[in-house]
Amino acid sequence: MQNKRTDVENRPLRALGLMSGTSLDGVDAAIIETDGETVVKHGPVRSAPYDPDFRQRLRDCLGRQGAPAGLIADFTTLQADFVRQLLAANGLTPGDIDLIGFHGQTIFHDPANRVTVQIGDGELMAELTGIDTVAEFRHADVAAGGEGAPFAPLYHRALAKDLEGPLAVLNLGGVGNVTYIDGEDVLAFDTGPANALMDDWILRHTGAPFDEGGKIAAAGTPDEAVLAKLLDHPYFDLKPPKSLDRDQFDVAGAISWLGLENGAATLLRFTSGSIGRALSHLPGTPARWLLTGGGRKNPVLVREIANVVGAPVEPVEAVGWRGDDLEAEAFAFLAVRSVRGLPLSLPTTTGVPEPMTGGRLYPAPSGTRVSA
Repeated sequence: MQNKRTDVENRPLRALGLMSGTSLDGVDAAIIETDGETVVKHGPVRSAPYDPDFRQRLRDCLGRQGAPAGLIADFTTLQADFVRQLLAANGLTPGDIDLIGFHGQTIFHDPANRVTVQIGDGELMAELTGIDTVAEFRHADVAAGGEGAPFAPLYHRALAKDLEGPLAVLNLGGVGNVTYIDGEDVLAFDTGPANALMDDWILRHTGAPFDEGGKIAAAGTPDEAVLAKLLDHPYFDLKPPKSLDRDQFDVAGAISWLGLENGAATLLRFTSGSIGRALSHLPGTPARWLLTGGGRKNPVLVREIANVVGAPVEPVEAVGWRGDDLEAEAFAFLAVRSVRGLPLSLPTTTGVPEPMTGGRLYPAPSGTRVSA
């Protein structure tokens, strides 16, 4: 399939990014205008949680190299409906959007064996929305020997072009990842767990999806012996770039006896401690840390991270970025880079041998595509 569009070389495109992250909490959508190198304008955004039953259907697929066809169709249809809602709410039509960047849902990630699986049907998305869709962003990178993650660093660098460096952008989603930026130089890798282990613990014990405000963890005491064992995992000694599957750390046996509060406190310190382990892999000392992802809203976690990194720690909103929408924006940005034939990943972001293009373009079927 021809992936490059010939009509996009010299003009910004209006792209809509869709992101469903490793926290499994819901879907985010964001519209930006970009030429794939700079961001011209930030447009409307929308977020919605998954209902508990659908979230459980996704959770049941984690760790598998495939998903039922019915779930893939339902997932894609749900997100296509979400696109239509975003457009309608803002007086837009499919003809106003050049591209959709459709990330899908990661259910399995094993780059050592050159496998990564994101469910979602790009062809169906293009058909249902009438908008050209780019999907399968990570496949080419992993097939070439890259880690396939993290994939937002080039967007972070584009946003940070006027900020003084070196700085670190720390994404606290289900898995944590850091982007170190110093001018044009960028290094990125997964730091370790972020919210996923904590969220799973809270869900198992209380039925709530997460520890709001870190209140449960704040009421507990970390078990230092357990924490030391968790932080002794060989992943933390690996040199970056490197990446993780959501469920790579099996902590159930280690903390099962701790109780709700102490277990939550231990897992929170595991997250902050893993960021501390990441410091030794950075080429310089960041003068500033910008936090994105849901974890930035947990004041207990943010305080622990600040203690670990020993530098100012702020949400990305402090520099005018939209923390709830950053990853959806990133995949809108990457969709444009994809159709322009620009790299989506670098040796310093995923360990791929050379700058790597990627993504697959699914044109809207004839008769549904409306020219923007």
